[in-house]
Amino acid sequence: MKIVVAPDSFKESLSAPKVSTAIAAGIRRAIPHAQVLCVPMADGGEGTVDAILSATQSERRITCVEDALGRPIEAAWAWLPGNIAVIEMATAAGLESIKAVERDALRASSYGVGQLIKVALDAGAKHIVLGLGGSATNDGGAGMLQALGLRLLDKSGKELPRGGAALADLARLDSQNLDIRLNEIKVTIASDVDNPLCGVQGASAIFGPQKGANPEQVIQLDTALSHFADLVSMLTGKDKRSDKGSGAAGGLGFAAHSFMNATFRPGVQVVAEIGGLEHALEGAALVITGEGRMDSQTLHGKTPMGVAQIASQAQIPVIAIVGSLGNGYKALYSVGIQAAFSLVNGPISLTDALANAAQLIEERTEDIMRVWLAARHNVI
Repeated sequence: MKIVVAPDSFKESLSAPKVSTAIAAGIRRAIPHAQVLCVPMADGGEGTVDAILSATQSERRITCVEDALGRPIEAAWAWLPGNIAVIEMATAAGLESIKAVERDALRASSYGVGQLIKVALDAGAKHIVLGLGGSATNDGGAGMLQALGLRLLDKSGKELPRGGAALADLARLDSQNLDIRLNEIKVTIASDVDNPLCGVQGASAIFGPQKGANPEQVIQLDTALSHFADLVSMLTGKDKRSDKGSGAAGGLGFAAHSFMNATFRPGVQVVAEIGGLEHALEGAALVITGEGRMDSQTLHGKTPMGVAQIASQAQIPVIAIVGSLGNGYKALYSVGIQAAFSLVNGPISLTDALANAAQLIEERTEDIMRVWLAARHNVI
């Protein structure tokens, strides 16, 4: 019996590979001779690089870059056969690497992401897969472009400081030294966000508060990004602020649309293709997926939704094991998930749940598999 394990990470607890290992252990406790194939998943956000490294014959590379506040940080990225680089924005400019009291949406910069892209270009990358998600920034991708050679100048001709707020003082863009390799390379953006750059559904309004912006700062940032978009449009001759995904990662999607001619795709589809999920499903009797919390938002491109869509095409049932179940999760039953189960079976603190997630996953998986076997009349 072949069972495919394809979960996302459980945020603040376990990476997707570790979740996969725990689920696999639970399966084997109930079905010792099962063929278990693990394909760790992600949706373009945190854990994308780890998932791809675990699921493929790829090389982990480490580069020291700037984090969102300009401090040195070691960022991991993946190098795949065919000169493909997989970069995860969150490893360079991620929100989780910054303490809550330090978050500064006005000053945070995507500069480190540009540094990673430059290193990948220097290594000879022909295709860059850039995962957007979990960012601490709200700078419209300006920092990324600065690292790649674009100069942002004020009315005195001086370089602007980093961060989204500074864009209000932007007077001129100088693209003379912008890396010309951006015109030659293939760029795929992996993201589950389709928001525009500005407005009530834009990067600042929807995502700014979680990055530390108060209501007044949200307005300040939205105005600054709109001004930035005006000057970018004048330079490039195209206005991408309303394109789907331009608001992803604090507006970095806008920069990718405007300067990289990037292709935007659902992150879970990109990771599934690279990790070979469709091939792994051949001959499978069951798929187990999961994430930290399943609710109505899961329908909007999250990993369990994507896995269910792929598995349903092959008519393979899918069970989800998640940290918690929120409002609207049952809507997933109409798109290919047969059942969803929470880890906890009684009162438990969040701290204990996070600390003991691997054990809880293994135990819950064993219970689920025993019920599943009973439903199959113990025919293995």
